[in-house]
Amino acid sequence: MRVPVVLLSGVDPDAMATTMVGLQFDLPDAVAVRHAIDVDRQLLTRTVSDVTGVIEQHETFLDHACVSCAMREDIVPTLERLARDGRWQSIVAHLPVGAEAAHLCSALALDSRLARFLRVSAVVAAIGSAQPVRDLLGDDLLVERGHHCSPGDRRGVGEVLAAMVEYADVTVFDDATEPVARDLATALARPGSTVAEGSHGLSGGSLVGHLHRHTQTHAWTSPTRTDALPEARGEGIWRVDLQSLQPFHPERLLESLDRLGTGAHRSRGCFWLPTRPDRALAWDGAGGQLSIGDHAAWAPRRPFTRIVLTGVGAAPADLRPAFAELLVGMDERPSWSADEDGFEPWLGPIRLVA
Repeated sequence: MRVPVVLLSGVDPDAMATTMVGLQFDLPDAVAVRHAIDVDRQLLTRTVSDVTGVIEQHETFLDHACVSCAMREDIVPTLERLARDGRWQSIVAHLPVGAEAAHLCSALALDSRLARFLRVSAVVAAIGSAQPVRDLLGDDLLVERGHHCSPGDRRGVGEVLAAMVEYADVTVFDDATEPVARDLATALARPGSTVAEGSHGLSGGSLVGHLHRHTQTHAWTSPTRTDALPEARGEGIWRVDLQSLQPFHPERLLESLDRLGTGAHRSRGCFWLPTRPDRALAWDGAGGQLSIGDHAAWAPRRPFTRIVLTGVGAAPADLRPAFAELLVGMDERPSWSADEDGFEPWLGPIRLVA
C-alpha cells in the first residue's frame, strides 16, 4: 500500500507552522517532517514528529544551499524512509520556506521505484492572513524577508506565492482574512481546488485521497495553457486575458517590458519572438517582478502569445493598447537581426532552425 503524502508550501513560516499543526492532527496516524534551509550556513535541518512529540532532528551540510540539493540529499530519501517504516498511515511534508511543491512532485512522478511506496495525495499552500494581498501582489523579495532558498535567490514573494496557489489543491489562510484576499486567491487557484480560512476548513479524509491530479494541475499551471478561463469573481478582482497569434516585436518588448510586467498584479503566460520562432517562451511575474525564460518547443502546435493578468481594484486602462503595440504588425517589415535580439541574457543565444 502506498502511503499518501501531503506537501505543504508557503512563504510565511508562521502560516506554514500553523497549517502543519492542523494537518498533523486532522490526518489519520500522520507523521510530519519539516525541512528548513539555512542559506548562510549551508545547512538543512530536518525535524520529524507525530502526536507523541519530536521523533528525530538532524542537520545536513549541503554542498550548495538550494532546494534541488535539499531534495536530493534529504527530503526525498526521508519521505521514502518514513513511507517504508510502516508506523504511519500518512505523511505531512513541510517543505523549506519558499520551496515550490511542483519541483518535488515532478521528481516523485519520474521515479517509478519511489512510486511503489508513496504518492502525493494533496498539495497545500499556506498563506498568512496579516497581509495576503501584499504577499501575492507586492514587490518584496524573499531575500529581503530572510526566506530565500539559495545565495543567488532573487525571486519575488508574490511570484513564488502566486505560483504556489496556482499549483495547490488546497490553499489555506492561517486565520480569517479580508474577503478581497480570499477572492484573489480563488481567482488564481485552479478551478475546483479549495480555498479555506483556518485548518478547520480542511478534511483529513479528502487530503489523503486523490486530490492531486497531475494532468489537471499541469494544464492550469502551464505557460502555454489554451483553455478559456473562468470569470474572476469577487468584488474588486479583475482579470485581463490578452491573446494573439502574432509574436512580440523583440526591440519594442525589450524597451517596454514594464508596460505589462510591472504593477500590483499577477501576470503569466507565454509568447514567441520572430527571432526564435520554434520556442515557446514563458512569462511569469507578480508585483513588478518579472521572469521570462525558454519553456518548450512549439511543435506541433502553432505559436501564439497569451498573457493573463489578475489584480485587485481597477484594471489599468492601458493593458490592451500596450499589448497591441508590442505585437508585430501584420504588415510590418522585419527590423531585427537574425543573429541577436537582446534577450540572450534570459533566453540564451538564438539557435537557427533549418
